[in-house]
Amino acid sequence: MDFSERLKELRKKASFTQVEVAEKLGISQPAYASWERGVKKPTQENLVKIAQVLNVSVDYLVGNLDEES
Repeated sequence: MDFSERLKELRKKASFTQVEVAEKLGISQPAYASWERGVKKPTQENLVKIAQVLNVSVDYLVGNLDEES
C-alpha cells in the first residue's frame, strides 16, 4: 500500500473528512486532497502532524512498518 492509499484509509478509519484533517493541519482541503491522490507529498513537518492527528507513527504512515504502533 502506498502513502496516499494509507493516508486515505487512516483518515476514514478515524472518521474524519478531508476538510477536518486539513483544518487540524492548518492547510487547505485541496492541498490535503492532493496527498490522498498521490499528486504531492507532505513535508516532513506535515508528516509528523498527520501522524499525530491520525494517532499512528510516522513509520507506519509512510509504509516503513506494516503494523500500527
